[in-house]
Amino acid sequence: MAPTLARLAGAMRATALCAVLCTPALALAQVEVRMWTLLSGGDGARMAALVERFNASQREVRVVSTTLKWGEPFYTKLITSSVVGAGPDIATVHLSRMTNLAGGGVLRPIAPAELREAGLDPADFYPRQWQKAQHGGRTYAVPLDLHPLVLYYNKTLVGHAGLLDETGQLKPIEGIDALTNAFRAVRQATGRPGMTMESSQSSYAIWRLWISMLAQRNAPLIENGRFAYGPAGVDSLARVSHWFRQGYAQPGLDYPASTSQFMGGNAGFMINGVWEVPEMVRATQRGTLGFEYGIVPLPRMYGNDSVWADSHAFAIPANEGRPLSPQKARAVLRFIAFVSRNSFGWAEGGHVLAYRPVAESPAVQTLMPNRLYADVPRHVIYDPDAWYMGAAGPLEAMASKYLPAALSSQLTPAQALRMFETEAARMIRKRAPRY
Repeated sequence: MAPTLARLAGAMRATALCAVLCTPALALAQVEVRMWTLLSGGDGARMAALVERFNASQREVRVVSTTLKWGEPFYTKLITSSVVGAGPDIATVHLSRMTNLAGGGVLRPIAPAELREAGLDPADFYPRQWQKAQHGGRTYAVPLDLHPLVLYYNKTLVGHAGLLDETGQLKPIEGIDALTNAFRAVRQATGRPGMTMESSQSSYAIWRLWISMLAQRNAPLIENGRFAYGPAGVDSLARVSHWFRQGYAQPGLDYPASTSQFMGGNAGFMINGVWEVPEMVRATQRGTLGFEYGIVPLPRMYGNDSVWADSHAFAIPANEGRPLSPQKARAVLRFIAFVSRNSFGWAEGGHVLAYRPVAESPAVQTLMPNRLYADVPRHVIYDPDAWYMGAAGPLEAMASKYLPAALSSQLTPAQALRMFETEAARMIRKRAPRY
């Protein structure tokens, strides 16, 4: 064959070989990451937007997200699937469940070298959240946010009760009696409930408020496998029950009904999490809210400013028998790093960010209404570390059966707590499960 023809044939073979091998190789180079999330509503939409942005920002990794039902159904499926090696590559979890999930072998630890390679420095996260992501001296999650209880208020109703200062802001409220008096003042001045919160059977709000009150009184919940809150716990629940018995708040409202009561202009205050901020902002922008609102941290009712909070975080299921490949692990951490660095939109959901470079940026520092509760992270408390604690965990589920009954006067506070303790006593003495 002539040299020219030989070169032409060689070039054609090389082109053909590349057509067969190179294109599939490029396609196969993309790593698919399966994510399970319990985020729905506005949070779900914001996470979906972050996934879409990440996928559009590069071609090497594609995240496919699946939303499962919040709470116990999500965690049951995550635990079961990880144990049999059928779980996702990444999951959104609550840091309050870390002892249960990491201690139970459901999650895979994240090595310091993996974090470094992804550009994730522990010093870039707030210490309290980073510490909560640890178990047994190892990192099992990367925190995304902090979502505490706060106190919302309707400036129209609260103003009629004389509770606003000359600038239109809520006058300081300090002490359980002062808070009770504020609720009463709104009721007397307007004829509408002074306060609203979720209070129906299976509600979690009273648990969150109650353990905030215990922490403000420096009363431990559990010590040495026994309930230890004593009279402080009974008195705290009785104080909240009093608001409902006196008509300052309406008992028996489920979550949608309680938020609708406030947003409909029919309650002076609302005790709820910061996750309702997007709805308040949206209604204000659309002109459908009907009143001007404000937000303050949960008031100091007793000796300090403690307030319940939880955090969303990213974790990697252990997936027994199907360990994550190094390539897949790099892809997962790459996504987590992207979300951390692009989390401004997550702050717009009302959340306090855990990633300090964004949380402390001018854009977030001036974001309203978030800056109204900017100091809350210094005072947050999580559920105590135990396998049965945390979001939708067994103890919280038991508490939600009995504590709301004290708000509707079906049980006295002492009866409600006694029934709660009786059911939970055996569980808190059990050895932590290894799934």
